Amino acid sequence: MELILRGVAIGALIATAAGLWRAGKGHSARLAGVLFSVSVLAYTLQSSAESRLAIGSLEPIVHFLALGGSGLFWLFIVALFDDREISATTLAPYAGLTLLGLFGWLGPRNLQPGVWIIHNLIEVAFAAHALFVIVRSWRGDLVEARRRLRGPFLGAVTLFVVVLAGFEIGEAFGVEADWYELLGACALAIFCTAGAAVFLQAQPALFGAARPAETPSARLDAGDQHILDRLEEVMIQGAAWRREGLTIGALAEEIGVPEHRLRRLINDQLGHRNFVAFVNVYRIGAAKQRLADPADARTPVSAIAFDLGFASLGPFNRAFKEATGQTPSEWRKIQLGQGSPIPENPG
Repeated sequence: MELILRGVAIGALIATAAGLWRAGKGHSARLAGVLFSVSVLAYTLQSSAESRLAIGSLEPIVHFLALGGSGLFWLFIVALFDDREISATTLAPYAGLTLLGLFGWLGPRNLQPGVWIIHNLIEVAFAAHALFVIVRSWRGDLVEARRRLRGPFLGAVTLFVVVLAGFEIGEAFGVEADWYELLGACALAIFCTAGAAVFLQAQPALFGAARPAETPSARLDAGDQHILDRLEEVMIQGAAWRREGLTIGALAEEIGVPEHRLRRLINDQLGHRNFVAFVNVYRIGAAKQRLADPADARTPVSAIAFDLGFASLGPFNRAFKEATGQTPSEWRKIQLGQGSPIPENPG
């Protein structure tokens, strides 16, 4: 029964990975989904004595592929829900977990139990942060397909990862139970099949990149055009983008339209997949002007970030680099044609 359940999980994972790869090569969320599927497939094979025996000499390779699975789960979540690109930074959790796992696998035997406990605790931390990402960006998500997906499936997957890591921590402490492997196989079959059902029929909008504003998806009626005109007035003349903690709910209330209608218009007509990205267009545009202005040459980057509505320097630096390919300080140096006038200028 255990092998049958693991076979079901493996079949579902292969179908999911193939479907994601075929439907959108190169897109970060799809590629992250493929990598995560491969790591779960490796875990499915490696976590059972029967399946390890079946794969024989391939077992070390499979074990290696499974070591950083929680890092790839986290990568999939931030790529899908935060529209983050795959980069050295977003791959760092996977790399770190894999290296730590290698030390626990090949390192001194007396240190192995402690290393695996730390490894599993880190896995729990990344799973918890993934859940936090799902909840944190829910309100500002402008893609209806993603909004519907957040709670019912990926929240459950996060819970599964946390529970599974809990089992592994228990085993590291010497707690053993005959039903561990059968329960794990059952959970894998259920979640992997559910994942295949969701992602093989996923709407293109779920993984689609932001569409340029110059190519609206449909002809606007007079009511929608009035809302967009009012939105532009509030954002530009009213400088709503300067407000720290601005939400789409507050903006919809100020304009006088239902929140769901404003979400749809910003997504369909302006091409933004999340509200933060929409607001950052205005903030980064203003930041470019400030950083290129000789009169602001001695103003710290952090002061500019706070003045433009960012709550901290980190999100500003990340948003600016995503938009321009440069850090704020690099942009300033190039625009002013000289070295930064402020020693150790952050950013």
